[in-house]
Amino acid sequence: LNILVDTGSSNFAVAGVPDPDVTSYFNPELSSTYRSEGIEVTVKYSQGSWTGVLGTDVITMPKGLYGSYTINIATILESENFFLPGVKWHGILGLAYGALAKPSSSVETFFDSLVRQAKIPNIFSLQMCGAGLPVSGSGTNGGSLVLGGIEPSLYTGDIWYTPIKEEWYYQVEILKLEVGGQNLELDCREYNADKAIVDSGTTLLRLPEKVFSAVVQAIARTSLIQEFSSGFWTGSQLACWDRTEKPWSLFPKLSIYLRDENSSRSFRISILPQLYIQPILVIGDNLQCYRFGISSSTNALVIGATVMEGFYVIFDRARRRVGFAVSPCAEVDGALVSEIEGPFTTADVASNCVSSVSFHEPVLWIASYALMSLCGIILLVLIVLLLIPPRCQHRYTDNDVVNDESSLVRHRWK
Repeated sequence: LNILVDTGSSNFAVAGVPDPDVTSYFNPELSSTYRSEGIEVTVKYSQGSWTGVLGTDVITMPKGLYGSYTINIATILESENFFLPGVKWHGILGLAYGALAKPSSSVETFFDSLVRQAKIPNIFSLQMCGAGLPVSGSGTNGGSLVLGGIEPSLYTGDIWYTPIKEEWYYQVEILKLEVGGQNLELDCREYNADKAIVDSGTTLLRLPEKVFSAVVQAIARTSLIQEFSSGFWTGSQLACWDRTEKPWSLFPKLSIYLRDENSSRSFRISILPQLYIQPILVIGDNLQCYRFGISSSTNALVIGATVMEGFYVIFDRARRRVGFAVSPCAEVDGALVSEIEGPFTTADVASNCVSSVSFHEPVLWIASYALMSLCGIILLVLIVLLLIPPRCQHRYTDNDVVNDESSLVRHRWK
């Protein structure tokens, strides 16, 4: 089975029944090692969701790690907008922290199980070689996932590290953004509203609405295109050029500044237009159509595949940091389309650009239990009042109307 590697979720799950949009699935009834836990689990993403059953099974690694390891795995029984027409994958491998695991953080994640049983270092690294980039030499578009370490052949130059602010998603601190070398001049807390994360399972670079608007205006202002449809920026329209033209020269470079491990310094990762103006469709013999690889978000800045495809990214959980180095597979027409530069001083930004109040899920669960306890006390009082002799009770008339309107709170994932 082909598995999507997702650093923005924490469950390992595969298709467990036939589905019109998947070519293969795992049949647990034919496995001698699979054990069902009988626990239903539902996971929601920014797009799509699935419901399945938790179980355990045994895995072996094709190279490097010898032996068998027991891991938690969910078999997906129902899904909505998760498996899509034409996708080449049949499941998802969540590599974020246990705090995001469903139905609770007590479900040990795939990577935590591997670290515990195989005694490997608590670090993994990911090189994403995007489908939008041409294959160079004998390489493939797949990239590499290295469990337990760093592979020197997958990057060039130095690795720059930024601290992990919270261990749930891989939450980092972004200090500023530049378009074409020009600072957007936004309050740095805007970039981290309400979090900034590194997420391989998100296709685009997603920006908080205020930041997205500023980036679009800056790109439109500095690009060499006079008139541009608003539908291109919002993702509802493609832009097409003659196949002999290369539109990337019309657009500026985009830079993201991250706080260094030394908090008084920062470094910047930059992507050239080849990464965010993405070729996705050929029309006839002459036209190549492109999409805008950046979108708006209501609840996070997400460094997704649009940016990650330019870098070798190290998730150093042992030292609570994320590292970036230039990836040699991020090249178009023989030239690299990503850059890392530093160090820079942080004297011009706030000492902390991340909100001190972080309402992630463990806190929400505590608040939920507290509210449930309060409701229980109120219910107890009501029962006592009902048991009081009738002479103390209020007799309702036809004019007494009780309205009980409740609303659902929609959780936003990722």
